[in-house]
This record gives sequence, C-alpha cells and structure tokens, in this order.
Amino acid sequence: RLIVNVGWVFVVLFDRGCMNYMFPASYAWGNFSVLAVGIWAIVQRDSLDAIMMFLTGLLLTVLTDIIHISVFYPPNNYLTDEKRFSVGMAIFSLLLKPVSCYLVYRMYQERGGE
Repeated sequence: RLIVNVGWVFVVLFDRGCMNYMFPASYAWGNFSVLAVGIWAIVQRDSLDAIMMFLTGLLLTVLTDIIHISVFYPPNNYLTDEKRFSVGMAIFSLLLKPVSCYLVYRMYQERGGE
C-alpha cells in the first residue's frame, strides 16, 4: 500500500513539473516510462525482473532529472510564476525519488532479491 501511495505522489508531482513546457520531451518520456514499469512491478507481485527494472529506472531518472533541471532552468528575467511552480514541483519530485528508491529496494528484498 505504501508503494502505491508513493507512486501517486510521484505522478502528481511529476505532472505538475511537466505542466509548463520548459523541459524537453525527454523529461516526460523518461519519467512516464518509469511510471509504466512501476505499474507493471506493482501488478506482478512475483516478478523480480519488474521490480529491478523499476529500481534501475528510478535511479536513472534521478540522474537525468538533475541534468534536465540544471540545463533547462530559465534565466531570472524569463522566470514567471507558472515556470517557478513547475520547477519547484520537478525539484520536489527529484527530492522524493531517493525515498521511492529505498521503498522499492525494500520491496525487492521482500520478494526474495539479494
């Protein structure tokens, strides 16, 4: 249940981060792909491959989110309230991803992973 709740928080924060079109499409595609693998990992409770792919995807999106936020952060004279909110949600989503990684790793251990 906790993984499902963390997943919904991830979806809401990621959606708010994509609300403004200042990040490229690769930001959205990468995070939506990980979300799809996460749904697969939750549905197939006996699959170690699904949960391992989800954990790997989360770790990769942490790296790519850092790159996207640092490269595409707008200058101060182009920073509107809407862009500031979108960047804030993207950063908040990035800060919660290590918690998600920890919970997914615990789920991996519960399923018999080493």
